[in-house]
Amino acid sequence: MLPYGRQCIDDDDIAAVVEVLRGDWLTTGPYVADFERALGAHAGGHRAVSATSGTAALHVAYAAAGVGPGDVVVTTPMTFVATASAASILGARVEFADVDAETALLDPDAAAAVVTSRTKVLAAVDYAGQPADYDRLQAVADSVGALTLADAAHSVGGADRGRPVGDLADITTMSFFPTKNLTTGEGGAALFKDPALARRAQELHNIGLVRDPDRFEIRDEGPWHQEVHEFGLNYRLTDLGAALGLSQLRRLATFKRRRAEIFARYAEGLAGVDGVRTPAVREGVDPVWHLYPVRVLGGRRREVFERMRAAGIGVQVNYLPVYWHPVYARAGYQRGSCPRAEQFYAEELSLPIHPGLDDAQVDRVVDVLSESLR
Repeated sequence: MLPYGRQCIDDDDIAAVVEVLRGDWLTTGPYVADFERALGAHAGGHRAVSATSGTAALHVAYAAAGVGPGDVVVTTPMTFVATASAASILGARVEFADVDAETALLDPDAAAAVVTSRTKVLAAVDYAGQPADYDRLQAVADSVGALTLADAAHSVGGADRGRPVGDLADITTMSFFPTKNLTTGEGGAALFKDPALARRAQELHNIGLVRDPDRFEIRDEGPWHQEVHEFGLNYRLTDLGAALGLSQLRRLATFKRRRAEIFARYAEGLAGVDGVRTPAVREGVDPVWHLYPVRVLGGRRREVFERMRAAGIGVQVNYLPVYWHPVYARAGYQRGSCPRAEQFYAEELSLPIHPGLDDAQVDRVVDVLSESLR
């Protein structure tokens, strides 16, 4: 089966991990700090807090922002469930706003229609790898005193009019799952423009431990002392993952270039194929294409999915609208509330895209898709 996504590991990655295995620190060591500094420098100069997954990064980000019972988080339904569930698990109400019909990015006008004074965070998703319109979304958030959050699980390494992902919203979260633009095995990170939020996130992801003597409330213990001011969890990335991430970060530009080549080859190969629509690109953005989300028209998406899988092409569907999941349906969320997202879901089919794909494999995908539509 030709996978729709997979990691790209070379000898430098392996050597980086082996070096950690031969050293003194498997976790809480220097590679984590080095990776966080490199990631922050790459993403606008803001402080990065690494985590065990993209979901953990979202959880820490919402918690650091103070999201809790009585608050509302506004987000898109066209995303992996964690963008919403990480807020729900903190007790917040999630309101879904519809997406742009062509790009599947959160529509700022739809978001503006649902935000209120209770909105704590307006969370967009850089679907498929192109940044959402954060200039307009920030204005919407500012109008009600909310923070913007960019779920950049798909877009690490991208930019919008010269500004890198990481600098587009108040908070940015990333995922380093193996199919993503770079990997740490499992892993993620949250970046913050506000240093106070970053410090709170760093403590929350480390069991809530405070190690700054100037902030201690217990002052008569000893040099070993550390204390907890609010509950946290162990979401620490290991030095093994951080070393792999550092090595992968050095090759992110190469990964981005190859993904762009594959995107262009798909667009050219599918230009004359009836029954499909190729992805739309938002003006001014510099994407890192994590997905190639073709639209299968005429109600034939499932038929085409099954034919391509049978032919050995590992297509995928991204995503079931979040409020369709039973956990949200049982809470009273109704189908039909975001019709453009639901129409997008009905037609969407993700074709394989990762740096290891060669041109012959891309051409084979185009041929199998064309045959599946006949």
